Amino acid sequence: MYWSRPVGWLLDHAVYRTVVTGRSNVPRSGPVIFAGNHISYLDGPVMFGAAPRPMHVLVKKEMFAGFLGRVLRASGQLPIDRSGDRAALQRAKQVLDAGRCVGILPEGTRGSGAVDSISNGVAWLAMASGATVIPVAILGTRTGDEHRDSIPELRRRLHVSFGAPLSVNRKHGEPGRVSMDRAAAEIRAALAGHIQEAVRTTGRQLPGVVYGPLAPTQPRHQEVAGIPADHH
Repeated sequence: MYWSRPVGWLLDHAVYRTVVTGRSNVPRSGPVIFAGNHISYLDGPVMFGAAPRPMHVLVKKEMFAGFLGRVLRASGQLPIDRSGDRAALQRAKQVLDAGRCVGILPEGTRGSGAVDSISNGVAWLAMASGATVIPVAILGTRTGDEHRDSIPELRRRLHVSFGAPLSVNRKHGEPGRVSMDRAAAEIRAALAGHIQEAVRTTGRQLPGVVYGPLAPTQPRHQEVAGIPADHH
């Protein structure tokens, strides 16, 4: 997957003008979960290119078709069924257990990026692996009233900010479901707070949610990746 790092850099700094802050918050070694907000198709690739360490991004399985699918697999990205995919979480845990990094957009679907809710899958992954969670604010990949399916024009200025590291752990005697709900709430609060701070410091606003003929009609999945059966 290392060949894809220069491609990510070119996307951020040749195709677009990406300002990156907070790289020093990312641990230089050990497992890391990069958890970013989701407003555009480009959020995953932009986060991938801006990060100081390579990562395996969880990408919806529908993208793994044709030439793009071959590129995604060759670059080490991980397909996931957003309606529930325990196997994908287990594969991501294996990556983290090996001391590598995983990228995830825990809101699950493109929206305003304010992180009003996230999936519990990211909480399970953080607790099961012991990985450090890095909140990532991604701004500029969609602005104003742009449609959710829009792609930003070339050379637009984007902002990617890596926030303070967060660790979530299960407390002694705490039931598994309670522990996971608490961890998800902690991750959501950290990510939402970091996004608000990034909006304040950059002056870039989050977009409104624009629906149109191409917008999905199915309800949003809160359990984006499901919970592995061995969680109790």
